[in-house]
Amino acid sequence: MIAVQVQHYLGRARDFLKGMDLLQEDIAEYRYSSALLGIHGAISYCDALRAGLGSKRLSAGDHSRAAEDLKWLLDSRKFEQPQGVKHLKLLLSQKSRVSYAAETVRRDEAEDLAKRAGRFAEWAEDAGRALKIEGWGDE
Repeated sequence: MIAVQVQHYLGRARDFLKGMDLLQEDIAEYRYSSALLGIHGAISYCDALRAGLGSKRLSAGDHSRAAEDLKWLLDSRKFEQPQGVKHLKLLLSQKSRVSYAAETVRRDEAEDLAKRAGRFAEWAEDAGRALKIEGWGDE
């Protein structure tokens, strides 16, 4: 059951990141979409990790505790490479701004968010394999 849930969130995360990457070709035109896909990709990667590590509380409308929950789960496994959580925290802090705020997201900001989402995705992929999460990598 856990493997199915992990695969669901992992597939969603990879899909969002592929969409983000496609929109990078015209970042000036699609900066909000690209940034938001990166943020949602990170949320889905976080959910895949959390599900695989046994969390019963996965992301819904409020993602404010997701990074702290992930950090706690990683610490409980004595995972010594938690640096991806800092990228996740920054991405989560920008979700409402990108989605709803009346202010403009500049091109360089969208590029930075996409870069951070990519770094978090790489870290999450490595972490899922290193932690031997059931269902991780089963394509």
